[in-house]
Amino acid sequence: MRTVDVDGIGPVSRIGLGTWQFGSREWGYGDAYADRMARDIVRRGLELGITLFDTAEVYGLGRSERILADALGEDRDRVTVASKIFPVAPVPPVVRRRWAGSARRLGLSTIPLYQVHQPNPVVPDSVIMPAFRELLDEGRIRAAGVSNYSLARWRAADTALGRPVVSNQVHFSLAHSGPLDDLVPFAEREGRVVIAYSPLAQGLLGGRYGPDHRPGGVRSVNPLFGTENLRRAEPLLALLREVADAHRARPAQIALAWLLGLPRVVVIPGASDVEQLESNAAAAGIELARDEQEALTAAARAFTPVSAARTLVDGVREQWAAVRARVGG
Repeated sequence: MRTVDVDGIGPVSRIGLGTWQFGSREWGYGDAYADRMARDIVRRGLELGITLFDTAEVYGLGRSERILADALGEDRDRVTVASKIFPVAPVPPVVRRRWAGSARRLGLSTIPLYQVHQPNPVVPDSVIMPAFRELLDEGRIRAAGVSNYSLARWRAADTALGRPVVSNQVHFSLAHSGPLDDLVPFAEREGRVVIAYSPLAQGLLGGRYGPDHRPGGVRSVNPLFGTENLRRAEPLLALLREVADAHRARPAQIALAWLLGLPRVVVIPGASDVEQLESNAAAAGIELARDEQEALTAAARAFTPVSAARTLVDGVREQWAAVRARVGG
């Protein structure tokens, strides 16, 4: 498994495991999944060299942290567990209490990577980061990170912390390539890390879906899976399939390998079962040729999805057309 050195933490596997689904009933990951499958996934991840496990206090309202702790068992002190605080009223006493809650659920005295889940739109980082600095100084966390931060806000968090904020966890994939423009160059230049969540765009980059084959369930309300966006994604998906065939791999593995071909980027895909985890982990062994990397980057930049409002209008039109077809209109 490939690794990257993170200040304050040490080597971290470049493919991690996102555990938002642990205890997440809206995606169908209920008690049965938590009792058996989650543990099997984590244990197999450890065997494959995965050392980064990402969670948050809001995932399953604390259940994800508890499930992860139980699955890791005594190994929890030997890996990098990353959790997040949702920044509601993020004054220092509240931050300390919320850290304590996460630490208790995780069974840790020190959380290796503690992150601000998203920027508070009205409270500046000069309010929350002093608490993070205290946690660092006391050894209660080993490194501070942020999530969903712009480059400007990331720099502001640095200033407020008084030392580098080592990571920024952001929505990043071939279907959402904005971080290429600023966050990735900054991370490479400054020795930071970009953590890519939703690196497979909720399954879009698995290559299974298209304008004539849309997903059901929770994915059906994601604008990315609207008919027009699936049509626009076809050139990117076709290239993914072509590169995957050349490597005897799956499109999803190529999508992950593309991210790993970028400097200072790690990925944290979720996994619904052990087989999916193994497939994701195998992407670490795929080395894309330079022309493949560049072609995928160009295709990612060329993909311009339409807005949620446009997707909603298109959906209404499709439903109306279906109704008219049924009644012979």
